[in-house]
Amino acid sequence: MKFLLTALILCASLAAPVFAATNDKAEQTALNAIYGEFIKAFKALDAAPLANVYADDTIYVPEQNSVGIVKGKTDVLALYQKFFDRVKKRRAALDVDFRVIERLHTSTNEVTEIVYYMVRYHPPQDTEEPISEFAGKLVMMLKKNNQLQWRVQLDMSNRADAKLYYDATPHPNFYYGEQFSELTPAVVPENNSPNAYQHTK
Repeated sequence: MKFLLTALILCASLAAPVFAATNDKAEQTALNAIYGEFIKAFKALDAAPLANVYADDTIYVPEQNSVGIVKGKTDVLALYQKFFDRVKKRRAALDVDFRVIERLHTSTNEVTEIVYYMVRYHPPQDTEEPISEFAGKLVMMLKKNNQLQWRVQLDMSNRADAKLYYDATPHPNFYYGEQFSELTPAVVPENNSPNAYQHTK
């Protein structure tokens, strides 16, 4: 009887890490999916996918001195759409991608993401203008909602040198965008780059 009890305890202790690892992988996948929604929104110039990103009571802290703190998903999405509409009016296109460098679990229901992002602006082909790009640093705090879905509660961004994005080291299980290869200096007119991720905001 004692042997049987010991065997059961041993089996339970061996099984626990397997369950934890499986659960952790699912959480990592759910967090990484957030970035896919941003990519879809920028490519379509449509803020609708971002309804699956932001919490209803989200807060955005913009980098511009002249813009106040934005509260609430409705207002944040409206700012994105206003920016996307300006890009549409120019007959231009956007791409965005991200590289997560830190994922800080402050609790089982709260995570802080430390990220570099890159935005590419594609002018209309008939203008023969070059593609431009700019990078930034992003901090997002995410919480699980009542449906246990990850949603951005706090979003803060700032500009960064593009090299920081390109040089970011990949980490296992963290989202690491690879759709962009480094542009040659001849086609990176920094002074002409639009404010894309800070766009809205």
